[in-house]
Amino acid sequence: MSRIRSVASSALGVHRRTLLAATGAVSLSAGVGYALRPTDSQAATASADAADAGAATAKEAPAAAREAAAAPLAPYTRGTTLAGVAAPRTSSGYRRLGDGPGWQRVVRSDLAAPKSGRAGRRTALAAFVQLTDLHLIDSQHPLRLEFLRSTDVHAWRPQEALTVPGAISLVERVNALRGAPVTGSPLHFAMTTGNNTDNNAKSELEWFLTIMSGGRVRPNTGDPRRYEGVQNSGLKQYWQPDAATRDADKQLGFPHIEGFLAAAIREMNSPGLTIPWYSTVGNHDAMPLGTYGHGDSYLAEFAVGGKKLMSLSASEAKKLQDTLKGDTDPKGTWFRDLLKAHSRDLRSVTPDDSRAPFTAVEYVKAHLDPAYKGAGPVGHGYSAANVEAGTQYYSFRISDDVIGISLDTCDAGGHYNGSIGAAQLKWLDRTLKQARSNGSYALVFSHHTSGTMTNLRPDPARPNDRRHGGEDVLAVLGRNTNVVAWVNGHIHRNVITARTGSGGHSFWEISTASHVDFPQLARVIEVVDNKDGTLSLFTTLIESAAPHRTDFTDLSQTGLAALYRELSFNAPGASTTLAGNPGDRNTELVMKKG
Repeated sequence: MSRIRSVASSALGVHRRTLLAATGAVSLSAGVGYALRPTDSQAATASADAADAGAATAKEAPAAAREAAAAPLAPYTRGTTLAGVAAPRTSSGYRRLGDGPGWQRVVRSDLAAPKSGRAGRRTALAAFVQLTDLHLIDSQHPLRLEFLRSTDVHAWRPQEALTVPGAISLVERVNALRGAPVTGSPLHFAMTTGNNTDNNAKSELEWFLTIMSGGRVRPNTGDPRRYEGVQNSGLKQYWQPDAATRDADKQLGFPHIEGFLAAAIREMNSPGLTIPWYSTVGNHDAMPLGTYGHGDSYLAEFAVGGKKLMSLSASEAKKLQDTLKGDTDPKGTWFRDLLKAHSRDLRSVTPDDSRAPFTAVEYVKAHLDPAYKGAGPVGHGYSAANVEAGTQYYSFRISDDVIGISLDTCDAGGHYNGSIGAAQLKWLDRTLKQARSNGSYALVFSHHTSGTMTNLRPDPARPNDRRHGGEDVLAVLGRNTNVVAWVNGHIHRNVITARTGSGGHSFWEISTASHVDFPQLARVIEVVDNKDGTLSLFTTLIESAAPHRTDFTDLSQTGLAALYRELSFNAPGASTTLAGNPGDRNTELVMKKG
């Protein structure tokens, strides 16, 4: 079997520089007691504050313990989308990918005019990588809604069995980066902004934590010997890669790849990130299928059971999809009744308890498991205080001058759009004010964007905690002059928006494309002080380490990661606008100091 090589492993020198950069970052963070290292955490202690907080804030070491930062590396473009991007090299049918031209950096002056000479004056304040919407998918899970493809061709995507090798390849890319592309500063950390899993399944959570922290992963549930799902069902509405069946996707040019499914479920190895990483929760991490609130025992039992619905008429599929889009079935009652009504149409699969849904507390506890410590910190932002309070938000120190804040914007009452509780909103405002009094800038992280925080349904666990939408969060951020950026995901599209609060303070909202839909990206963000009354945020998009060209005979881990990208490009019904406009990709975002 021929093999293609990961483009991140083609030069030993890259790995050495990466090791040096990571070592420098950890040494710096340990010296000043940043939350970038494994450290103890504590909740707010004042009883009045603790009632509306319950979020972890890492301790800082005294200033006397601080050490100098490692010398910055030279700026570079290699390994980023500045140097090149995957692009089609054939013009019709199933389009093969190859090396395309890079995306140039765009200077945006929406919030402040860039001043000449700033490149020679600037000082790096923070540098990190945002990963979002990995959507690690247990593609054999009984609750999956693949059958919606009868009404919406993109409801099931041909690449879904390859999310694990795709995510591992993204980790490899991050590890190979030679620090921050513009300043050469060591990368301080990585942040995932939610939808790390797809079905809210324990199997997927284990895969996510192992991929990020390092170790072996076998992306298979049910029968340990073979795949059991829609891709070997014989149903022509799904791509049947191993079979000669002339399915709907093969009629569009999709290939016949013998051994594809066996390769997709075999054991794989992740090196784990070599920089500290933090975690933010998304709706697919919080609820079954990312939309149904917990509590229905039938759906919980169905998730681990031995039956699966694989086909449904277009008319019934449309009705179910309408309940999802219209937010009329937050608990999954309609969906449950649909499964019961089609009991005779269910296919047999191997039961598996690892497919069980996990709760918010179980999600946090899993992050705290020492087995998933990786490059640290223990808990990856979460602490025992979150477990005790039943919360999933926290703050952490990035550098002397910058703090990070991770929000929980998921609405446990059901539906994929989000909101935030009054207690958390008060905590956010208080945390920002405290940071401002200490002279610290703030970076805010969440899963949902401001525009998708429209779901104000009460949280069943906190029915009296009023929910607030995106406009209320924007108002809080807008009146705190130390806010630099709100970084999020959810919409699977690159969008960067200039925001100005009622008091005149401005900041940037940065939304990044997913890693499950093409173009499968992550984003490096650098914050610099231009020493002229302005700050700049440099955003640089990266792809996974897999080569752009694929080889259908290469079913190695790297070959599958390359195929993951190409399949996502060709997925029927896929949006062609998720990369965003040039001003949403590689940018310099200039803003006035608060």
